[in-house]
Amino acid sequence: MKKNTEKNAKKKFLSTFAACIAVVLALLLILLLVFLIAFRHELKTLGSLQEKCPGVYTMSYDGDYGFDDFLKTGAQTDADIEIFVTRRLLRGLPLTLNITKTGCTAFTAKNENGDVLFARNFDFAHSPVMQLHTKPKNGYASVSTVNLSYAGYSRERLPAAGIRLSSVPALAAPFLAFDGMNEKGVSIALLSVPEVQLNHAPDKVTLNTTTAIRLVLDKAASVDEAVALLRQYNIYFSGGINCHYLLADASGSSVIVEYYANDVQAVRADTPYQIASNFIAYNGLNIGEGFSEFDRYNAVEAVLHKQHGIVSVSDCEQLLNRIGVYDGDTDKLQWSVVYNLTAGSGRFWPYRDLSKGWDFTR
Repeated sequence: MKKNTEKNAKKKFLSTFAACIAVVLALLLILLLVFLIAFRHELKTLGSLQEKCPGVYTMSYDGDYGFDDFLKTGAQTDADIEIFVTRRLLRGLPLTLNITKTGCTAFTAKNENGDVLFARNFDFAHSPVMQLHTKPKNGYASVSTVNLSYAGYSRERLPAAGIRLSSVPALAAPFLAFDGMNEKGVSIALLSVPEVQLNHAPDKVTLNTTTAIRLVLDKAASVDEAVALLRQYNIYFSGGINCHYLLADASGSSVIVEYYANDVQAVRADTPYQIASNFIAYNGLNIGEGFSEFDRYNAVEAVLHKQHGIVSVSDCEQLLNRIGVYDGDTDKLQWSVVYNLTAGSGRFWPYRDLSKGWDFTR
């Protein structure tokens, strides 16, 4: 009788224990499902993160990155952007923007078929780089280049491909574009300049250097629309690194946008091509930084003038590699890209290494 009682008690205990385990597993399953639903866009985005070569990545952003909400308030400082991105995209993981000086060259021209090309070098301290594809619900799809050092990455600290904790800061990428092209054939790139003269209107929302690029890529269907949009916002330049922008579109229209004489200046070229380097072009002032900006500009001008503004992608590759900046023995050229604004395609290569480049479409 005692043995039967013990046996029954044991069965009851095991039955109760099994029921508890089932409840716990069910709760864990529910929590997992809630997590997967709540973070589905972030997980899909990070799942698309691929390493093309050491320090060079591609990623496709899935879902809404909150730019329309950002445009309602903008940001007065980088800290404001850090707070917005941390809350909206990084789910509380802190982000610190790391801003340092840049030196770049960009130009617009046409190829032998009449397609509009937009080519650019980015010269910088060593920086991991990402080519980012975005498709916002209320904006134009685009492909852009992101300097991942602005998200805190470095040679020693890199994101891991796929869904990893180390890759979470990469979710800030839509807010850190340095150049790009959208589905309407509008392209934009930032280049540093020695000075700006800003007029801040109290009734306008303020953007920073890179969110102004996101504004153009997401919202502008032409150069004229882009200039009009930029005039609707104040701007500040992150890290105190003043910049101007080269813009072009599939019609062949191009302009350098500069913040000078307390206004948004649109500098157009009187040639079938346009070149931008690290000097103020407005009103022929040509105020440079005192380094190689005029040498680089003149090297591009010589080629485009000789070839009547007609270049191939191969021409662009050779020219961009040739004019990339060296600082002593240090190669500063981080990436080069050629956008075909007519075809919606392009060629990207990192660190002056053509063998590591790839073709892409927007």
